[in-house]
Amino acid sequence: MRYAISGASRGIGLEFVRQLLARGDTVEAGVRVPSEARLLASLAREAGNRLRIHALDVTEPSSVLTFAANVNEAPLDVLINNAGIGGKWGSLMELDYEDMARVMETNAFGPLRLSAALMPSVLRGSTRKILHLTTRMASLSENNESGVYGFTGGAYGYRMSKAALNVGMRTMAVDFRDKGLITAVLNPGWVCTEMGGKSAPMRAEDSVQGMLRVIDGLTVDNSGGFLDFQGRELPW
Repeated sequence: MRYAISGASRGIGLEFVRQLLARGDTVEAGVRVPSEARLLASLAREAGNRLRIHALDVTEPSSVLTFAANVNEAPLDVLINNAGIGGKWGSLMELDYEDMARVMETNAFGPLRLSAALMPSVLRGSTRKILHLTTRMASLSENNESGVYGFTGGAYGYRMSKAALNVGMRTMAVDFRDKGLITAVLNPGWVCTEMGGKSAPMRAEDSVQGMLRVIDGLTVDNSGGFLDFQGRELPW
């Protein structure tokens, strides 16, 4: 199986690469600065031609097109849109709108831009799957007094960007259903990474192991779903 992964230099993205290589898959890894992706480079030395590292900034159209030109040379079985940022979390009166625009560009527009660029090779692949990493904090119905992961309200830019991503995925599922595309948004859980923080209760290894089981089992019937790392449907 041939995979493409954005944001592959650290955290969940890097763990996806590790586990996919361990089971014999081939990975096209996109990172913003390849020269700084030392852990990924170490994996590449061990994996040989099963791992290629490419420069990829999902907010830059030219970068996405260059990545796609390299990846679209052969069928692609699965695209995992992993790249994302948290941005600044503040109250309504403290919002930094330039930062919010950067978060939206990365978390919502970036996955759509990359999906469109790689769609030709995905539709030539054996499984035709595109997955997008989201968050349970994007759930509208769960953004209430009890909150998610102990967070109530707040995180405007992050929540809005991931909710927009969810809607984009759902629209993609409708538009490409007749071509056999299977797409979904996956919540990895609150994971102990540089982005998730040291207080997060879950290891990246466990989250990715669960998400790969979900990805492997997805069918057209699941396409358009909002799922967690155990395959459970989440409320919109």
